[in-house]
Amino acid sequence: MPPSQHWQAAQYQYNAAFVAAYGTDVLAWLAPQPRERILDLGCGDGALTAQLAASGADVFGIDGSADMVAAAQARGLAAACMDAQQLDFHAEFDAVFSNAALHWMPNAAAVLAGVYRALKPGGRLVAEMGGADNVAAIHQALAEAATAHGFALRPVWYFPTQAEYSTLLQQAGLAPQRMVLFARPTPLPTGITGWLATFAAPLLAEMPPAVRVAVLQQAAAQLQEQLLQENGCLLADYVRLRFEAHKAA
Repeated sequence: MPPSQHWQAAQYQYNAAFVAAYGTDVLAWLAPQPRERILDLGCGDGALTAQLAASGADVFGIDGSADMVAAAQARGLAAACMDAQQLDFHAEFDAVFSNAALHWMPNAAAVLAGVYRALKPGGRLVAEMGGADNVAAIHQALAEAATAHGFALRPVWYFPTQAEYSTLLQQAGLAPQRMVLFARPTPLPTGITGWLATFAAPLLAEMPPAVRVAVLQQAAAQLQEQLLQENGCLLADYVRLRFEAHKAA
């Protein structure tokens, strides 16, 4: 299992509950309807999946982390551990929804091909992911710290431009309907240390443990001074790409 899939539900909830909170705006774009069959791609612990289910939709969640899937199932949700780059659904869903997950899937073409197969004719994909320049300052601090210790970061994140992702959607047979790229400075309730502990580990996976600790400490110290603050809370330099695309009827 790739390091990016070693999510722990309790740690994620403690350090990154804001991810699901911001996802409610993406749910508004989806506008789920009763009895629609919806696939939640990268469902995590099921926080947003539960909201989809509450709308009356028939929802199925998938995630690459067994611990996250267990947390979703503990909410009473239908969910399974599955690689979104190898989807094996065929015209089963009216909609596919995804929040803050697609940028962890490097083979975007394979993901979108699977989404296309999974959708019924006329189905829609509504998603939000990290876009171009997302967490650029955080990534730069980590890269500088890694270089100082004789290592390079493992390439994990995929943050596309609007034009790049629009092309990928069209190549997959999904027609973009609307798409926005926007900056969203995001307060970090447990600080940069909590954020790095939750999200940065996959980038450092090939480093010895002692080096990982040193890199994280150096990056955290730099970002503590560099990132903007709001009401005493550090702001991560998030940039989000939100979009809706349809499969032909």
